[in-house]
Amino acid sequence: MNEKFQNHFKQVLADLKEQGLYNSNIRSLSSPQGAYLVIEGEKKLNMCSNNYLGLANHERLREAAINAIKDFGVGPGAVRSIAGTMDLHGQLEDLIAEFKKADAVLTLQSGFQANTAVIPLLAGKNDTIISDELNHASIIDGVRLSGCQNKMIYKHSDMTDLERCLQQERPGRTLIITDGVFSMDGDIAKLPEIVELAEKYDAAVLVDDAHGEGVLGKGGRGIVDHFDLHGRVDVEVGTFSKAIGTVGGCVAGSKELVEYLKQRGRPFLFSSATTPPDVAATIESFKILMENEDLVDKLWDNGKYFKEKMSALGFDIGHSETPITPVMVGEAAKASEFSKKLFEEGIFATSIGFPTVPQGTARIRVMISAAHSKDDLDFAVEKFAKIGKEMGLI
Repeated sequence: MNEKFQNHFKQVLADLKEQGLYNSNIRSLSSPQGAYLVIEGEKKLNMCSNNYLGLANHERLREAAINAIKDFGVGPGAVRSIAGTMDLHGQLEDLIAEFKKADAVLTLQSGFQANTAVIPLLAGKNDTIISDELNHASIIDGVRLSGCQNKMIYKHSDMTDLERCLQQERPGRTLIITDGVFSMDGDIAKLPEIVELAEKYDAAVLVDDAHGEGVLGKGGRGIVDHFDLHGRVDVEVGTFSKAIGTVGGCVAGSKELVEYLKQRGRPFLFSSATTPPDVAATIESFKILMENEDLVDKLWDNGKYFKEKMSALGFDIGHSETPITPVMVGEAAKASEFSKKLFEEGIFATSIGFPTVPQGTARIRVMISAAHSKDDLDFAVEKFAKIGKEMGLI
């Protein structure tokens, strides 16, 4: 490697360690996702995965993936637009459209890819994009790729500030973008108000429902269903790597939008299709969600139980409106120490610091799952209480 580049890497890594921002929490798992994980040969309670409904290792998903390999092989062999579209892809897209009550759906390789595919097609150099200040990195990158020169950032979930942006001169088309559930704090976007403002000022709305699918709405149908805004939100972006338990992403909207994506969406055109076992497992996951609401109900029950216990102990758990539970610590180095102590006590819960969250707001983001039992949650609360007292947090 070129010496100048090597020296740059070394300096950046040294600076991260000095600032307490070096990520030392990247650990290898020796087991499937579930309430417990095997890490470094030891069993740890899993409190940081996005496996909200416990579907990542569900027997029906595993069987569907195995059968797909037998029928379709392992790899897609090509991009979707050449020879990589299999019957399974169409089946999944039709199923999601039915599930979400959308006109049409296009699936992609990840939620990140979905944002970078659709945002540049919705707004270009001469258009206007208005984005919530806490939107996910994939949205930020999608906006950058659009080349849009008139970008505005509104204060987080501040509808007065959003309207201020809309009242300014706005060249071309206007696109408002928001996360549905903000993953670091667990709060829900004020989507009804956003839609009303969009309709008032002739703008389109894109919502990234990564942490809402499988969580919000009837049986996990997402934020649009949660607020009964079907037909009023222009674009829904989703991911399968969280509550759905697999991997991949999707864009839901009008038939014309999906057709446009098939013709011009760069991740669709230039990256190989999602693999047959992944697609088949995702189909099975959506079928499970459409059968009953038991897993979604259990997720919310677990989230309420854990948050009540933590709040009663005196922990600052922010203002989450979902099962996501941020345990606020403050400085990144202190949050990292808290995470290490939890690990020693049998709990895997990583710390989150800058730049993922603002300076001084580092936290342990606890991700509750339907896979957890009440005994699991009681064990976690006991260990959080022990370490929280030791570190002066409660």
